[in-house]
Amino acid sequence: MTDNLANTDCLTFLHVGCGPNRKERTTLAFAGPDWRELRLDIDESVDPDIVGTMTDMAAVTTGSVDALYSSHNLEHLYAHEIPKALAEFLRVLKADGFAVITCPDLRAVSALIAADKLTETAYVSSAGPIAPIDILYGHRASLAANNLFMAHRCGFTQRVLDATLRVAGFKAVISVATQFCLWALASKAELTETELRQLAKEHFPSHA
Repeated sequence: MTDNLANTDCLTFLHVGCGPNRKERTTLAFAGPDWRELRLDIDESVDPDIVGTMTDMAAVTTGSVDALYSSHNLEHLYAHEIPKALAEFLRVLKADGFAVITCPDLRAVSALIAADKLTETAYVSSAGPIAPIDILYGHRASLAANNLFMAHRCGFTQRVLDATLRVAGFKAVISVATQFCLWALASKAELTETELRQLAKEHFPSHA
């Protein structure tokens, strides 16, 4: 386990599919001192606390984490695996826990594809220029380097993501579409609109 798990006074969030990232590259709230990070990834080379997949997080105790952060992971699953992954998200959360989930916005990407810009740069990331084809199917450079974990197998629009989370059993959902990205916050317990918006303010990017 990493040193940031030593303080038992902190709330714990499960960083699903963490890759090489640490809590500083999650949300503003999770990056703060009130939260400790438990990192889970399928790739042992990124040195996670737990090696596992979204569809099988058996190493994480039921009802043991206060929150969960999943950034650009769900699109790597096949569509039929999404319910199983979300069931695992719900299982590991405490009764009042919540999940922060991000994934590509296929509606925004489709607009570029419809404009015949499939391979033109949509934006520049830390990994270099990103084109609609990368967002739709997976980062080409990573795939070419044999990192097949990066392949995309399904996707969402904002309406479909919201509905999928509610069907999975989350009681309250709020989402926003930013540039080519969807952000959703889904609570295991019922929340008022004010409570939901306050959580979103703490975890969604400032420009959302």
